[in-house]
Amino acid sequence: MAKAKAFGIVTSTPRRVKVYGLQDYRPAGAFSFSGRYRVVDFPISNLSNSGIDNIQVYLNEHPRSLTDHLGSGRQYNINSKKGSLQLLFCDHSSRNEVYNTDVADYLANMDFLSRQTEPYVVITPCYMVFKQNFSEMLDTHIESGADITMLYQKISNGRDHYLNLRVMNVDKEGKVTSLAENRGNKAAQTVFLDSYIMKRELFLDLIKQAREYSSTCSLSQLLEHLCGGDQYDIRGVQHKGYLAGCGDLQAYYDANMELLDIKTAKALFSEDWPIFTKTADSCPTQIFEGASVSFSMISDGCEIEGTVENSIIGRGVKIGKGAVVKDSIVLAYAEIGPDVKIEYQVVDKWAKIYKTKELVGRKDDPGYVRKSDVL
Repeated sequence: MAKAKAFGIVTSTPRRVKVYGLQDYRPAGAFSFSGRYRVVDFPISNLSNSGIDNIQVYLNEHPRSLTDHLGSGRQYNINSKKGSLQLLFCDHSSRNEVYNTDVADYLANMDFLSRQTEPYVVITPCYMVFKQNFSEMLDTHIESGADITMLYQKISNGRDHYLNLRVMNVDKEGKVTSLAENRGNKAAQTVFLDSYIMKRELFLDLIKQAREYSSTCSLSQLLEHLCGGDQYDIRGVQHKGYLAGCGDLQAYYDANMELLDIKTAKALFSEDWPIFTKTADSCPTQIFEGASVSFSMISDGCEIEGTVENSIIGRGVKIGKGAVVKDSIVLAYAEIGPDVKIEYQVVDKWAKIYKTKELVGRKDDPGYVRKSDVL
């Protein structure tokens, strides 16, 4: 474990994340992932597995689904006597979204932040999926003597992926010299994973600096301004391994579908680093005579009479006789009627597709069926 104590922050959905359809009903952290998880399970599990038991989760628009999923936080193996999972609401949302920043979230909850007793803070995003031992990162931060340590990953597909993230330059000594938006101008990029560590006092000071700098300034924008200067020693730590950013519908679709590959799934899920989630009691899935299922993830409680290929099926989904579901993500309790064919679709919860007999999208442009709609 780390030599010093830290509390954790899971940020609210940043304004640059725009996931068509799904985000109309829930924040990014509440997105279903790989059939049984929510995206927020991954940052909270990272913090819990790293020995961080005091965790704040920030919520803004559409908080109900995430509040219901998180509950008391018991499922995340947080120390029941000393630990806590706080859900901090931010009802400051403005019609002009430029004002809706993480700094505004922090300012709305400064009384909670100022009461924290841990000397360090670990901040990590709600919309990204990766594994990270923050205890080791905290030790690295302390040993380096840095003021701020930022987590990054080197990628080779930066022209058309991770466009919602920021990219940075890191010199040979590990110092971050610049931070900017990824404009897709080159393939090889060093992307910032919106995760960083610093002392609590510095964090509180940066919030005040950001407020004075601009009412529309986010913390990452302030760091963009500070990187390369002499005021703070800002360093980077490299993350290696699985990474997915659910910053738009295409990225969400791709992140889920690539886990159908067993090698990719093993890079994310391992026995020594459990991903905790809320469990639900449901009966085993029934696959009826004449049905066919291949290369798919099927959750509990489903009834499958048709064909499912290369798809992710959430809890309690019903797929009728003669129906064909290919290359699609079907969220919990949706129904695909008899003889309906869908390909390259994201079908939201409780949707029913009966009268529309064919919905076919493309791998690079998946379709979306809205929550509770009847087609």
